[in-house]
Amino acid sequence: MSTADGPVHAQLMDGVYRYQRHIYDLTRKFYLLGRDRLIDGLAVPPGGTVLELGCGTGRNLALAARRYPDARLFGLDISRVMLETAQRRMRRGTMGMAAFLAEGDASAFEARALFGRPHFDRVFLSYALSMIPPWQRTVAAALDCTAPGGALHIVDFGRQENLPGWFRAGLRRWLAAFHVSPRDSLREVLESECAKRGASLSFDSPFGGYAVHAVITLPGRRDINPPSRRAP
Repeated sequence: MSTADGPVHAQLMDGVYRYQRHIYDLTRKFYLLGRDRLIDGLAVPPGGTVLELGCGTGRNLALAARRYPDARLFGLDISRVMLETAQRRMRRGTMGMAAFLAEGDASAFEARALFGRPHFDRVFLSYALSMIPPWQRTVAAALDCTAPGGALHIVDFGRQENLPGWFRAGLRRWLAAFHVSPRDSLREVLESECAKRGASLSFDSPFGGYAVHAVITLPGRRDINPPSRRAP
Protein backbone atom coordinates (compact mmCIF):
# COMPACT_ATOMS: atom_id res chain seq x y z
CA MET A 1 0.00 0.00 0.00
CA SER A 2 1.40 3.37 -0.97
CA THR A 3 1.08 6.47 1.16
CA ALA A 4 -1.59 7.68 -1.27
CA ASP A 5 -3.69 4.66 -0.28
CA GLY A 6 -3.82 5.89 3.31
CA PRO A 7 -7.31 7.41 2.93
CA VAL A 8 -8.56 4.11 1.51
CA HIS A 9 -7.24 2.23 4.54
CA ALA A 10 -8.75 4.88 6.83
CA GLN A 11 -12.16 4.32 5.25
CA LEU A 12 -11.74 0.56 5.64
CA MET A 13 -10.88 0.88 9.33
CA ASP A 14 -13.77 3.29 9.92
CA GLY A 15 -16.10 0.74 8.31
CA VAL A 16 -14.72 -2.16 10.34
CA TYR A 17 -14.93 -0.32 13.66
CA ARG A 18 -17.92 1.99 13.20
CA TYR A 19 -20.00 -0.35 15.37
CA GLN A 20 -17.38 -2.73 16.77
CA ARG A 21 -15.70 0.08 18.69
CA HIS A 22 -18.58 0.06 21.19
CA ILE A 23 -17.77 -3.52 22.26
CA TYR A 24 -14.10 -3.58 21.21
CA ASP A 25 -12.50 -3.51 24.65
CA LEU A 26 -14.99 -5.98 26.12
CA THR A 27 -14.32 -8.60 23.45
CA ARG A 28 -10.63 -8.07 22.70
CA LYS A 29 -9.45 -8.67 26.25
CA PHE A 30 -9.91 -12.41 25.68
CA TYR A 31 -7.46 -12.72 22.79
CA LEU A 32 -5.21 -9.64 22.62
CA LEU A 33 -2.78 -11.19 25.05
CA GLY A 34 0.23 -9.40 26.51
CA ARG A 35 -1.00 -5.79 26.30
CA ASP A 36 -0.83 -5.14 30.03
CA ARG A 37 2.63 -6.69 30.20
CA LEU A 38 3.77 -4.24 27.53
CA ILE A 39 2.43 -1.26 29.49
CA ASP A 40 4.09 -2.45 32.70
CA GLY A 41 7.38 -2.88 30.86
CA LEU A 42 7.51 0.61 29.36
CA ALA A 43 9.42 1.90 32.40
CA VAL A 44 8.72 5.49 31.40
CA PRO A 45 11.26 7.91 32.93
CA PRO A 46 9.88 10.62 35.24
CA GLY A 47 8.08 13.22 33.13
CA GLY A 48 8.78 11.17 30.01
CA THR A 49 6.84 11.10 26.75
CA VAL A 50 4.93 8.12 25.38
CA LEU A 51 3.43 7.69 21.90
CA GLU A 52 1.08 4.87 20.92
CA LEU A 53 0.74 4.22 17.20
CA GLY A 54 -2.66 2.73 16.42
CA CYS A 55 -4.16 3.85 19.73
CA GLY A 56 -7.69 2.74 18.85
CA THR A 57 -10.19 3.27 21.66
CA GLY A 58 -7.54 4.71 23.99
CA ARG A 59 -7.64 1.69 26.29
CA ASN A 60 -3.87 1.29 26.44
CA LEU A 61 -3.25 5.01 26.92
CA ALA A 62 -5.72 5.06 29.82
CA LEU A 63 -3.85 2.18 31.43
CA ALA A 64 -0.52 3.93 30.82
CA ALA A 65 -1.89 7.10 32.41
CA ARG A 66 -2.70 5.19 35.59
CA ARG A 67 0.63 3.36 35.54
CA TYR A 68 2.72 6.48 34.81
CA PRO A 69 0.73 9.47 36.12
CA ASP A 70 3.44 12.07 35.38
CA ALA A 71 4.07 10.91 31.80
CA ARG A 72 3.01 12.95 28.79
CA LEU A 73 0.91 10.72 26.54
CA PHE A 74 0.21 10.91 22.80
CA GLY A 75 -1.83 8.71 20.49
CA LEU A 76 -2.13 8.31 16.72
CA ASP A 77 -4.76 6.40 14.77
CA ILE A 78 -5.92 6.33 11.16
CA SER A 79 -9.56 5.70 12.09
CA ARG A 80 -11.60 8.79 12.89
CA VAL A 81 -14.36 6.81 14.58
CA MET A 82 -11.90 5.05 16.88
CA LEU A 83 -10.40 8.40 17.84
CA GLU A 84 -13.89 9.68 18.67
CA THR A 85 -14.25 6.78 21.11
CA ALA A 86 -10.79 7.46 22.54
CA GLN A 87 -11.62 11.15 23.04
CA ARG A 88 -14.78 10.23 24.95
CA ARG A 89 -12.74 7.90 27.14
CA MET A 90 -10.33 10.74 27.93
CA ARG A 91 -13.16 13.10 28.84
CA ARG A 92 -15.06 10.72 31.10
CA GLY A 93 -12.01 9.24 32.78
CA THR A 94 -9.53 10.70 35.23
CA MET A 95 -7.00 11.53 32.52
CA GLY A 96 -8.42 14.91 31.59
CA MET A 97 -6.19 16.25 28.82
CA ALA A 98 -3.26 14.00 29.75
CA ALA A 99 -3.28 12.40 26.28
CA PHE A 100 -3.02 14.30 23.01
CA LEU A 101 -4.62 12.39 20.13
CA ALA A 102 -4.15 12.91 16.42
CA GLU A 103 -5.44 11.35 13.22
CA GLY A 104 -2.76 9.99 10.92
CA ASP A 105 -1.17 7.10 9.07
CA ALA A 106 1.30 5.24 11.31
CA SER A 107 3.42 4.35 8.27
CA ALA A 108 3.82 7.97 7.12
CA PHE A 109 3.42 10.80 9.62
CA GLU A 110 5.24 13.90 10.80
CA ALA A 111 5.48 13.77 14.57
CA ARG A 112 6.49 17.41 14.92
CA ALA A 113 3.58 18.60 12.78
CA LEU A 114 1.04 16.46 14.63
CA PHE A 115 2.33 16.63 18.19
CA GLY A 116 4.77 19.54 18.28
CA ARG A 117 7.75 17.30 19.01
CA PRO A 118 9.90 14.98 16.86
CA HIS A 119 10.78 12.28 19.40
CA PHE A 120 9.34 10.34 22.32
CA ASP A 121 11.00 8.41 25.14
CA ARG A 122 8.75 5.42 24.55
CA VAL A 123 6.82 4.43 21.43
CA PHE A 124 4.59 1.37 21.33
CA LEU A 125 2.36 -0.63 19.00
CA SER A 126 -0.19 -2.99 20.50
CA TYR A 127 -1.74 -5.41 17.99
CA ALA A 128 -1.47 -2.71 15.33
CA LEU A 129 1.22 -3.95 12.95
CA SER A 130 -0.96 -6.92 12.00
CA MET A 131 -3.58 -4.45 10.73
CA ILE A 132 -1.32 -2.03 8.87
CA PRO A 133 -0.51 -3.12 5.29
CA PRO A 134 2.84 -1.23 5.05
CA TRP A 135 3.85 -2.61 8.44
CA GLN A 136 7.58 -2.65 7.71
CA ARG A 137 7.48 1.05 6.94
CA THR A 138 5.56 1.55 10.18
CA VAL A 139 8.37 -0.08 12.17
CA ALA A 140 10.87 2.31 10.58
CA ALA A 141 8.62 5.32 11.20
CA ALA A 142 8.18 4.30 14.84
CA LEU A 143 11.92 4.05 15.33
CA ASP A 144 12.47 7.37 13.57
CA CYS A 145 10.39 9.12 16.24
CA THR A 146 11.91 7.23 19.18
CA ALA A 147 14.33 9.42 21.12
CA PRO A 148 18.01 8.45 21.45
CA GLY A 149 18.26 6.10 24.40
CA GLY A 150 14.53 5.46 24.15
CA ALA A 151 12.68 2.27 23.27
CA LEU A 152 10.08 0.93 20.88
CA HIS A 153 7.77 -1.72 22.36
CA ILE A 154 5.66 -4.07 20.24
CA VAL A 155 3.10 -6.72 21.11
CA ASP A 156 1.17 -8.55 18.38
CA PHE A 157 0.12 -11.92 17.06
CA GLY A 158 2.97 -14.38 16.67
CA ARG A 159 3.59 -17.43 14.51
CA GLN A 160 1.76 -19.78 16.93
CA GLU A 161 4.64 -22.18 16.29
CA ASN A 162 4.12 -24.20 19.48
CA LEU A 163 0.34 -24.46 19.19
CA PRO A 164 -1.68 -27.18 17.39
CA GLY A 165 -1.92 -26.81 13.63
CA TRP A 166 -5.72 -26.77 13.69
CA PHE A 167 -5.67 -23.88 16.16
CA ARG A 168 -3.19 -21.90 14.08
CA ALA A 169 -5.17 -22.40 10.87
CA GLY A 170 -8.48 -21.53 12.51
CA LEU A 171 -7.10 -18.45 14.22
CA ARG A 172 -5.65 -17.09 11.00
CA ARG A 173 -8.86 -17.63 9.06
CA TRP A 174 -10.79 -15.83 11.77
CA LEU A 175 -8.30 -12.94 11.95
CA ALA A 176 -8.39 -12.52 8.17
CA ALA A 177 -12.11 -11.73 8.43
CA PHE A 178 -11.11 -8.62 10.40
CA HIS A 179 -8.27 -7.67 7.99
CA VAL A 180 -5.67 -8.89 10.48
CA SER A 181 -2.55 -10.76 9.35
CA PRO A 182 0.21 -11.94 11.74
CA ARG A 183 3.63 -10.70 10.59
CA ASP A 184 5.67 -13.89 10.48
CA SER A 185 8.85 -12.09 9.44
CA LEU A 186 8.63 -9.52 12.23
CA ARG A 187 11.74 -10.70 14.05
CA GLU A 188 13.86 -10.56 10.90
CA VAL A 189 12.63 -7.04 10.11
CA LEU A 190 13.37 -5.86 13.66
CA GLU A 191 16.84 -7.41 13.57
CA SER A 192 17.53 -5.61 10.30
CA GLU A 193 16.44 -2.27 11.76
CA CYS A 194 18.60 -2.85 14.82
CA ALA A 195 21.62 -3.56 12.66
CA LYS A 196 21.11 -0.32 10.73
CA ARG A 197 20.62 1.78 13.86
CA GLY A 198 23.05 0.15 16.27
CA ALA A 199 20.10 -0.75 18.51
CA SER A 200 19.49 -3.79 20.71
CA LEU A 201 16.54 -6.18 20.47
CA SER A 202 14.69 -8.21 23.08
CA PHE A 203 12.25 -10.67 21.49
CA ASP A 204 9.92 -13.10 23.23
CA SER A 205 7.15 -15.42 21.99
CA PRO A 206 4.85 -16.03 24.98
CA PHE A 207 1.75 -18.23 25.15
CA GLY A 208 3.22 -20.90 22.91
CA GLY A 209 4.01 -18.40 20.20
CA TYR A 210 0.46 -17.02 20.17
CA ALA A 211 1.92 -13.55 20.68
CA VAL A 212 5.23 -11.76 20.27
CA HIS A 213 6.66 -9.16 22.61
CA ALA A 214 9.59 -7.15 21.28
CA VAL A 215 11.58 -4.21 22.62
CA ILE A 216 14.09 -2.24 20.56
CA THR A 217 16.33 0.04 22.60
CA LEU A 218 18.11 2.77 20.69
CA PRO A 219 21.63 3.94 21.55
CA GLY A 220 21.94 7.19 23.48
CA ARG A 221 23.23 10.42 22.05
CA ARG A 222 26.86 10.37 21.06
CA ASP A 223 29.19 13.31 20.90
CA ILE A 224 29.65 13.63 17.13
CA ASN A 225 32.56 16.00 17.44
CA PRO A 226 34.46 15.10 20.60
CA PRO A 227 37.14 17.52 21.79
CA SER A 228 40.41 16.92 20.02
CA ARG A 229 43.35 15.84 22.12
CA ARG A 230 46.58 17.74 22.07
CA ALA A 231 49.59 15.85 20.94
CA PRO A 232 51.91 15.00 23.84
